[in-house]
Amino acid sequence: MISVLRLNHRKRDKRITTHCALTARAFGAKEMTFTGENDPNIIESVERVVEKWGGNFKIKHAENWKKEIKNKKTKVHLTFYGERLKDKIKELKGKDIQVIIGGEKVPREIYDKADYNISIGSQPHSEVAALAIFLYEYSNYKIPEKFKNWKIKITPSEKSKKIKTRQ
Repeated sequence: MISVLRLNHRKRDKRITTHCALTARAFGAKEMTFTGENDPNIIESVERVVEKWGGNFKIKHAENWKKEIKNKKTKVHLTFYGERLKDKIKELKGKDIQVIIGGEKVPREIYDKADYNISIGSQPHSEVAALAIFLYEYSNYKIPEKFKNWKIKITPSEKSKKIKTRQ
């Protein structure tokens, strides 16, 4: 199972944190926890997406990242200071992982507690982009297409919107 830990959310970053959650869900993660400022609007927004578009993705806020990182999952911190993704991805595939993505400033302790510090390129970049690229490679380039309990679903189409709904 893949879970995501988003560090140091600030309310002014609500779109980025929401996009991290939506990306995590769309690319196969089962849950995301965010730390920093508590923002119930993010939780409500993501829960509405799950209700409409399906799946069993969970999102929550936690006061302390240190409690959230104490689990048996392999901890993969995405950073542009780490080892190259292409050099480490084979070691990670199939493991139960917790992907850690930063916010305002990542505490030094995260680098030490992570089992892997993985770089998605060596230039500053968005945590949303890093998460998407990592999950895409981790899943062997497969994006989940079927979500259980959907009420809205898109059918691929060359030139039109094909939306299917059900109650």
